[in-house]
This record gives sequence, C-alpha cells and structure tokens, in this order.
Amino acid sequence: MSHPLKIAIAEDETDLRTDLEETLQELGHEVPIAAANGRELVEQMQKIQVDLVITDICMPDLDGLTAIEQIREIQPVPVVILSAYNDDEFLQRAMKQWVLAYLVKPVNEKSLQTSIELAAQRFREFKALEEQTSNLQQALEDRKIIERAKGILMERAELSESEAFRRLQLLSSQKNQKMIEIARTIMEADVAFRP
Repeated sequence: MSHPLKIAIAEDETDLRTDLEETLQELGHEVPIAAANGRELVEQMQKIQVDLVITDICMPDLDGLTAIEQIREIQPVPVVILSAYNDDEFLQRAMKQWVLAYLVKPVNEKSLQTSIELAAQRFREFKALEEQTSNLQQALEDRKIIERAKGILMERAELSESEAFRRLQLLSSQKNQKMIEIARTIMEADVAFRP
C-alpha cells in the first residue's frame, strides 16, 4: 500500500459495515464516515473530506449509485462498489458514475486492498489527465490571443509577422510580464482606439 487513505463507507447491513470498517482499519486506513445508507453518506460527505468511497448499491432511503452521483457534485473521489448484485443494469449505472472498482460480496481482504489501490491510482491518473487537458486548453486559448495581438501589431505598426512576434517578446521582457498579459493589453488598447 502506498499510503493510508481516509475512506468513507456506506453499507446498510450493520454487521457487514462493522466488518468492513475493521478490515479497512487493519489495512491501515482511516474510516471517518461509516454510513448506514446513501443519504447519510451524502450528508457526511458534505462535512468531511475523504480520499475514497466504498459503497453498497442496494440500500434504503438512497441507493449507493444515486448517492455517488450526488457526491460527485460535492467532492470528486474514486469509488469502489461492494454489492451482492452483478447484473448489467447495476454495472451500466456504475460505469456512468465513474466507479473505478466493482466487487461482488463476499469480499476478502486481499481483493478489497487491491481494488482500493487500483481505484486510487486510476483516479490520480484521471485527475492528472484532466489537469493536462485543462492546461492544453488554456495554452491554446492563450495562443489565440497572442496571435490576435500579433495581427494588431502587424496592422497598426506595419510589421511583418516575425517582427510583430519579436515586438511582443521584447515588450514582455521589458515589462517583466508574460506574453499573454502583453497580448491582452494590446487587444484592450486596440478596442479603445477603434471607432
């Protein structure tokens, strides 16, 4: 195991919930939330940050998959499903909720630990990809603004494309600002000077 996690659990059967909590603690994890149903899980997740959620599907009041849907709005976390059911409907719903592991009861300690590690690792990878995608989108947006500013310099100062780009670089260096900031300033000034 890489490091202990804070794990929220939801299981309507008291004995199973207690066993799961004890097993997780024996594996070195902390269990700050041990809910008896989906609604209780959602309420507790609004107050307590966790690293991972393990939930049953079929529970009274609010089922586990519906709870996960609501939890994703509160705090995105990896999810491991524990269920006595493995039919297609549950599996399809689980896939739509970004469930990263699905264990059919009864579960042994080794498969539980493996699923936790796999879900946590996959979630970190998804988050890294999401951040990378966001950074690439921002870089693309910045590039578009820099190109527009370069076009304004080419038009107003009658510069070639390479000269306009060097002018942006020079201004960035002189003002000790990022090129995107200089480009935005040029675009704002251009708007102010247009009739």
